[in-house]
Amino acid sequence: MSEETILQTNNILLFGKYGLSEVVVKDGGLSKYINLNPVLVPHSNAKHANRWFGKSKVNIVERLINNMMRTEVYTGKKLKAYRTVKDAFEIIAERTKKNPVQVLVEALENAAPREEITRLQFGGISVPKAVDIAPSRRLDIALRNVARGAVQSSFKSTKPIAECLASELILASKSDMNSFSVSKKEEVERVAQSAR
Repeated sequence: MSEETILQTNNILLFGKYGLSEVVVKDGGLSKYINLNPVLVPHSNAKHANRWFGKSKVNIVERLINNMMRTEVYTGKKLKAYRTVKDAFEIIAERTKKNPVQVLVEALENAAPREEITRLQFGGISVPKAVDIAPSRRLDIALRNVARGAVQSSFKSTKPIAECLASELILASKSDMNSFSVSKKEEVERVAQSAR
């Protein structure tokens, strides 16, 4: 790559506001799967679909947007989910005075469970056994729980979904137990610890 191309990729800001070059992933296991390549608009048109580990090549913000589309409110409405995440990032930047992508990464690191249980069958008896979780699955679970927590807190509430998503991400980045995703992680790890 030429020097001019490198300068151009460093100037690309997410949503025209947030740089991804200074975002740091502290969790070594997740760093391989959290894609922080600079993009202006996080929309890849499912370019990496139906490929092994194709999700790891999709920008982490786009993966959050895609996970917001899991419920009946946003199914297939990517522009609506995109606006929600964009508004949530503005709220996060205003409240924390930090890069919202850094807050997202910290939230995912804190919401990703390290172990879960599986069921083993011995004869006719089913026995729970604690197992480690693969980093890709850890990230998937964290993203799913962050999106579920935001949608649940906005359900039958006057707060807009963007504000609920912003508060979920801020609480998860602080490892606060009031966050849905962090409480789910603790619950899964507690059950796994009892099944050791």
